[in-house]
Amino acid sequence: MTSSALTSAYPPFGLTIRAGSLTLRPVTDDVLPQLVRLAADGIHDRATMPFYYPWTDAPPDRLPAEFVQYHWGIRARWSRAAWSLEFAVEHDGEIVGVQGVSTQDYLVTRTGETGSWLGQRYQGHGIGTKMRQTICAFLFDDVDAAEIRSGAFTDNPASLAVSRKLGFRPDGTQRMARRGALAEVQRLVLSPDAFVRGEPIEVVGIDAFRAFVGLDG
Repeated sequence: MTSSALTSAYPPFGLTIRAGSLTLRPVTDDVLPQLVRLAADGIHDRATMPFYYPWTDAPPDRLPAEFVQYHWGIRARWSRAAWSLEFAVEHDGEIVGVQGVSTQDYLVTRTGETGSWLGQRYQGHGIGTKMRQTICAFLFDDVDAAEIRSGAFTDNPASLAVSRKLGFRPDGTQRMARRGALAEVQRLVLSPDAFVRGEPIEVVGIDAFRAFVGLDG
């Protein structure tokens, strides 16, 4: 199947979002090896765990297979009732991380929850903020989101700081098990009027995507 035919069959592969030096591009099979290498190089201090599902705890010999299976699974499970988008983040032409959003009953709720990771060597330069601003602008402006949700463990101040910059407000807490111990998650919600925008975005492939998820006839 040609690239254009694949995009026609699966429109999420046709989505590209640009904001200045940042590009969110689909996680296609050709980019998976770059993301595997980036994840293997390190995302966070091994003594901490910022993710709800501790996928970075996988042994080095199993991480590559589990990583690609996860992304293949997103495609296999896609439905209008529950869809997720995962973008490879490219900054100044270099792959630096992943920015995603997951939804449930989106045509009714108009709500998505963001999630992301950034290679450790790229952290601390404002890229994480730009990633989240870009995906939030896309959700509000191009797919009619009414609100956007997020969350982070209360001992992850960097993630919570990014949320505050963008205008997210606290929306309660949640108790979760993390590495066999109790941890607390700060839930967050963002409304369009509170959103602190970054650079203007340019979106390619939005018409086909909107039709695919049922927003347009």
